[in-house]
Amino acid sequence: MTQTVKIFDCTLREGVQSQGISMTNEDRLKIAFELDKLGMDYIEAGNPASNPKEMEFFPTINSKNFKNSKIVAFGSTRRAKTEVSQDEGIKDLINAGTDIVTVFGKSWDFHVTDILNTELYENLNMIYDTVCYLKDSGKEVFYDAEHFFDGYKHNKEYALKTLEAAYFGGASRIILCDTNGSAFPDEIEKIVGELSKKYKNMLGIHCHDDCGMAVANSLAAVKAGAVMIQGTLTGCGERCGNANLATVIGNLQTKMGYDVIGSNLKNLTSACVYVSDVANQTLSPNAPYVGRNAFAHKGGMHIDAVCKDPSSFEHIPPETVGNKRRILVSEVSGKSAVYSKIQKLFPEIKKNDPSVGKITRRFKELEHLGYQFEAAEGSAELVIRKIIGKYSTVFTLNMFRILSEQDSSRSSNLTTALISISVNGKSEITAVEGNGPVNALDKALRKAAEVFYPQIKNVKLLDYKVRVIDSNATASKVRVLIESADGKERWTTVGVSDDVIKASWIALVDSIELKIIKDSEKGENVEKDK
Repeated sequence: MTQTVKIFDCTLREGVQSQGISMTNEDRLKIAFELDKLGMDYIEAGNPASNPKEMEFFPTINSKNFKNSKIVAFGSTRRAKTEVSQDEGIKDLINAGTDIVTVFGKSWDFHVTDILNTELYENLNMIYDTVCYLKDSGKEVFYDAEHFFDGYKHNKEYALKTLEAAYFGGASRIILCDTNGSAFPDEIEKIVGELSKKYKNMLGIHCHDDCGMAVANSLAAVKAGAVMIQGTLTGCGERCGNANLATVIGNLQTKMGYDVIGSNLKNLTSACVYVSDVANQTLSPNAPYVGRNAFAHKGGMHIDAVCKDPSSFEHIPPETVGNKRRILVSEVSGKSAVYSKIQKLFPEIKKNDPSVGKITRRFKELEHLGYQFEAAEGSAELVIRKIIGKYSTVFTLNMFRILSEQDSSRSSNLTTALISISVNGKSEITAVEGNGPVNALDKALRKAAEVFYPQIKNVKLLDYKVRVIDSNATASKVRVLIESADGKERWTTVGVSDDVIKASWIALVDSIELKIIKDSEKGENVEKDK
């Protein structure tokens, strides 16, 4: 397509306003580099007037070299009844030192009169004065028309005047904001289509997801003539979030013919995982294109069809966006479904191999005991390996002991795990304190195993879940799921027992064993005693 769509990421500014996200400036810098590597056109680094940490970040990020992205500072128009040159927020925007600034102003008359408590004409002056002053100060200015679509529907004439104020002030981009997230795609497309005739190749779109329409609205705006989309890579943001740029990019590049990040599309999944990890969030498994479930198949007929022709149940090859196909095994899996899983891991195993039937029966036996493998592919792989002869014991447990202490003088309990393991006849005993028995056991196992397998220093536990799987009160069986990562891959393992510590131990051992076995096969950091 001849028209270009620019991608503007707001993760470092609006994304951090999402509940549960708190980033250090070091975290923000890591994310900025990842966004640049992915190919974002613009990165909004923050609002320098909001707090000292934000202002401190700009000298740091401005000192770095970015290959693809331009750094943008964000702020408001001048305050009412204030000379623009004397406004502290405007001074902060200039002092932020970026070549580009985004300023937002009110487009909804209700906000002007009832929230800002000022006159409609004064708001127009605030927009014009701010854009003009910043442009005269050598800045390229993007104007965010806050609450534009609500304002347009409530008082169209005034909403359009606010855009004109920014335009005549010298804004190079005018971004129409669905700030309340209440618009629908047909409204967006109609309104943007009308305005794109006047503001040709100038309009951007900024959507929130309060009605679940942010991605659809963003794409509708592009169809109507918008040339910039604002959002956050993983969709984080105020309330229900912002337009999810991973989904937007996937749709633009694989469905609509726009080459927005080029060959970097294959890095989309890993970028989303990385940004989520740094932001201390879990990437939604159901996220389009990049989620763990985006190309996961469980139903027998689905699996059979995908094995014959992946396009039967996959809208694109998962590798296009750096994701991968997952064949899930469960109690409803037939022999064909299990074989598909085996073949993906070990292509040399033929369908008529006796091991296929043995593995199928073993999965069903374990599921009957309470195991669940569709979310624990790591443990599923170990089951397969044990039956086909691709498994070797990496260490032997001699014993472990958990000591937990609580007294009135302490605000929390003291938990110590004592563990002894052996490798090739050599033993290692270690004791570690932890935050509860599972954490202590995890740390003790890793510390002991690292003596023999240094590579597991890179392994970290990302998630820990416990599920009660029957209703026998405190004597119930529990299922423990543990998600682990080593900076390159993620895997999940499962353990089941009527003892939560034992169930956790089973899942922990599976996690460590799988890492060591696979690294050994790759020739990476094999056991140093050999």
